[in-house]
Amino acid sequence: MLTLYIANKNYSSWSLRPWILLKALDIPFEERLVPFTAHSNWEEFRRFSPSGKVPALVTENGTIWDSLAIAEFLAEQSTSVWPEERMTRAWARSAAAEMHSGFLALREHCSMSCGVRIRLHDMVPPLLRDIARLNELWCEGLQRFGGPYLAGERFTAVDAFFAPVALRVQTYGLTLAAPAQAYAARLLELPAMQQWYQDALAEPWRDEQHEHDCLRRGVLLADHRTAR
Repeated sequence: MLTLYIANKNYSSWSLRPWILLKALDIPFEERLVPFTAHSNWEEFRRFSPSGKVPALVTENGTIWDSLAIAEFLAEQSTSVWPEERMTRAWARSAAAEMHSGFLALREHCSMSCGVRIRLHDMVPPLLRDIARLNELWCEGLQRFGGPYLAGERFTAVDAFFAPVALRVQTYGLTLAAPAQAYAARLLELPAMQQWYQDALAEPWRDEQHEHDCLRRGVLLADHRTAR
């Protein structure tokens, strides 16, 4: 049995990627949530992850400790992780890798926090460039491969890598082109995404740094989290 270590569902975009991929592909796994708290530290996370970060997938033969590496590990066991056609698969891998290493302004200005709604103070040029690239990338995939997902009819790893962005679109009210906006809504409606979101709302933990990162960029409009 695979064991996936994750952090708070409200904050951890990196954790969501392999979690939703495993769920979408019906690959059995055990979830272990270790929350970010005022008392958590690097050594605590080092007990299950060599990098001291999440996600980490523990297998019978060792640990995989990066979201993209986890996706590739799963791809060696399941042909459903990536699209079957070679160039479609190459495009999907390129898009996932771009998300994995890029969109830095989007990450900085729109830190993930599922349960709140925030109106940003400013749409600074680097963030506008990231949103424009996101629009371009999503619309290209949807048009080129026919949708409803980025690389065609099936949910694959490239969709998993952009799942946290759909939550950011919801949190910060980001405006996208109509096809991209519809794609974000489609991701949010997935049963696995709904499960993640409801779990996030029910979490009792608050991480001061994550809360600060969100609120310094804009005005809090609503907080839908049920626990305080």
